[in-house]
Amino acid sequence: MLYFLGFIFLYFISVDLNILWLFGKSPSISELKHPKLAQASELYTSDGVMIGRYFNENRTPADYKHISPVLIKALIATEDARFYEHHGIDFKAFFSAIWATIHGGNRGGSTLTQQLAKNLFKTRNDVSKGLLGYIPVLNTLIGKSKEWTTAVKLEINFSKEEILTMYLNTVDFGSNSFGIKTASKTFFNTAPDSLSISQCAMLVGLLKAPSAYSPISNPKNCLYRRTTVLQQMLKYKVITATEYENCYKDPLPRSIFIEQAYDGPGTYLRGVVNNTLKVWCKKNGYDLYSDGLKIYTTIDSRIQQCAEDALTEHMASLQKRFDQHWEGQNPWVDERNKELPHFIDSLVVRTDYYKAMKKKYGKKSVQLAKALNQKRRMKIFTWKGEKDTSFSIIDSIRYYKRFLHAGFMAMDPHNGAVKAWVGGINYKYFKYDHVKQSKRQPGSTFKPFVYAAAFDEGGYGPCDRMVNKPVTINYIENGEQKSWSPHNADFIFDGDSMTLRHALAMSVNSIAAQMTEKIGWATVAKYAHKCGIQSPLAEVPSICLGSSDVSLYELVGAYATFVNDGVWIEPKFITQVKDRSGKLIYSFTSQTRRAVTQETAFLILDMLKGGLDEGGTSSNLWVYDLFKGGKEPNELGGKTGTSSNHSDGWFVGVSKDLVGGSWVGGEDRCIHFRSTEQGEGAKTALPIFGLFMERVYKNEAIGITKGRFPKPSVKISKPYNCHTRIKKTKKDDVDSADAGN
Repeated sequence: MLYFLGFIFLYFISVDLNILWLFGKSPSISELKHPKLAQASELYTSDGVMIGRYFNENRTPADYKHISPVLIKALIATEDARFYEHHGIDFKAFFSAIWATIHGGNRGGSTLTQQLAKNLFKTRNDVSKGLLGYIPVLNTLIGKSKEWTTAVKLEINFSKEEILTMYLNTVDFGSNSFGIKTASKTFFNTAPDSLSISQCAMLVGLLKAPSAYSPISNPKNCLYRRTTVLQQMLKYKVITATEYENCYKDPLPRSIFIEQAYDGPGTYLRGVVNNTLKVWCKKNGYDLYSDGLKIYTTIDSRIQQCAEDALTEHMASLQKRFDQHWEGQNPWVDERNKELPHFIDSLVVRTDYYKAMKKKYGKKSVQLAKALNQKRRMKIFTWKGEKDTSFSIIDSIRYYKRFLHAGFMAMDPHNGAVKAWVGGINYKYFKYDHVKQSKRQPGSTFKPFVYAAAFDEGGYGPCDRMVNKPVTINYIENGEQKSWSPHNADFIFDGDSMTLRHALAMSVNSIAAQMTEKIGWATVAKYAHKCGIQSPLAEVPSICLGSSDVSLYELVGAYATFVNDGVWIEPKFITQVKDRSGKLIYSFTSQTRRAVTQETAFLILDMLKGGLDEGGTSSNLWVYDLFKGGKEPNELGGKTGTSSNHSDGWFVGVSKDLVGGSWVGGEDRCIHFRSTEQGEGAKTALPIFGLFMERVYKNEAIGITKGRFPKPSVKISKPYNCHTRIKKTKKDDVDSADAGN
């Protein structure tokens, strides 16, 4: 007997120490004392609202004191009645399980502590297998031995309450809910300390087999299992007979809430934060999806809501107009507004579904065509909510390509804090981010960089004049002689002399082109980069009209430079990251640099105001409730932009406290309105900013007030309060104006 006991002792020591790598890894003392439970990381706004979570296993730990005592008792009564009597191993239950197995029964013998050991340390996965772990039967024995030794160690290092808490935070309840806190919310939309008796019984019942006993997919099984748990609770006097009868009649939940990555506000920002932290996490040994990090952003939840509501309101209305505009026709057209042939076909062949069907049936088979046209039940996005329908893969692509998309971002120009980020119209259906990920031609929103360069390096000022006349610029690109002759939006060159302020307000292309020729397109590119545009810019004359693609994120940050006295500050959307215990592990700071002089910044800001007070392209802002009710007159400025063929509509607006920008366009550049009247940025993008600022001003709790821009701290040497236009009267006037004097 002594030899047998000695053999058993040596066996367990060998398993625990993994002698000769035969048995596989067992958890170390450090791992036992500090078990690492996979935990969702959380994303917070600057005002303390959680707006997103990152997880592989959707889990948020709960403290013992926040768990219903009835749930604890139900768990013990059902899974481990002698939990408080054993020290990790219940030999009576173990031998009863063996006896039941010999006689064809099925009875579990594992204690809650053993189950915790298996769940927490994955004692039976491939990482924990040694050389003997791949031998049938023997691998089961070794796995069970590890659970025993680990369970005993857990009992030594933790109290019974701590073990119960870890267990309930570890287990899988099904429906993408890990841990009791997430399960309580998923199935009953409540907290673990607010669960009813029948709810406790159902959740404990799910632990046996979450899918088999799901209240949604297997309600009969779920009722049967819940009854079994209630009977155990009655047997061990957790509940009375009356409570049992009442709970027996309680209905199961008819629906559950399964948290998804796209639930809640700020959905597009979550993806951007993920991409931003991916490299940092890898470099510093963190896992965003399991380490329970707390990520704090600059977003204000109230401003974010204003942005989302404004974009939704406008885009729903704009989409209706777009559908009416193209009624009976497809909106994918060439430069002559002729429908592009085979447009949908070219998109279908890029899909994974097509590639799979092609591999299965062959490129020109009847079965392939049938599969592509086979209708399937699905939910689709509409501006009136999700809709059930039947679509083929071709139907689906054709349907979704008709939608206009949008992006919006707002930031504090003085500290770089991004306050709102809306990357699209609906994250669940359209995950592409149109704030930072997307880059499109900015059109005339690029003109302020032309004038900033002219003021800073060319000595020009807002009151200098030029003539609205045809212009042709000859230049060399890549060794090839080229010429460029831009036209104005209205195709009119009236020969009038106008101030540069008025030229920007009315977005006159010919003036911007002439100024670019005078100061050099390389200079324009240099100043755009200094102000915050990071995308590559083609140094060609058309740069002045926004011919190079940029992101909304860059553009809004660059405009903030003019409000921030000429200092560019990098837009920042993350402030700090803390670990699961609340320890600060990283702080984010913004880069800054002097981009233009204070005088130039003030002059450009004044010119942006001209878009409103000179009847310019930003005049549509007057229809919104933005100017009355403040202690002093409210000042706003802005610039519209429209790219070729009206493919992109832009607007960037500035106020003393916020800079906001919006972009609107089709997913493909060939999808757009056919006329300037309907497709210009003033009609497609500007309204989002107007609706947004209305909401911000109305919510006094936000603290954004109406008022004037701060006065510059430097003396302004160049005139800026000037007449807008002088009608051409004689040749001398034309020559003088053409010289910019």
